[in-house]
Amino acid sequence: MNEVVLILGMALVTFAVRYPVLALVGNIPLPERVFQALRYVPPAVLAAIIVPALLMPDGDRLFIAADNARLIAGLAAALVAWRTKNLLITIVVGMGTLLVWNGMLALLA
Repeated sequence: MNEVVLILGMALVTFAVRYPVLALVGNIPLPERVFQALRYVPPAVLAAIIVPALLMPDGDRLFIAADNARLIAGLAAALVAWRTKNLLITIVVGMGTLLVWNGMLALLA
């Protein structure tokens, strides 16, 4: 029961913080420049989440080496995304590279 109350409380606080801003922005015309800048928010947030996970898999130190399977898979996925612009192929290649690289590292260890 406590979990349900906690989740409902978090939902209420999130809604209470965001709704007034959305209600105000809905009534005020924003310049086109703001909309152009907002287009870059999703890629920036995604990069802020992914890059630390690739470069610091343990969470405490920078790890740039061939032993870092996440980094190798991320580089392979980035290359495929750049060349194909296809999300499904990018995900499949990234996950496949991660599995194969981890398997190779396990065999070598």
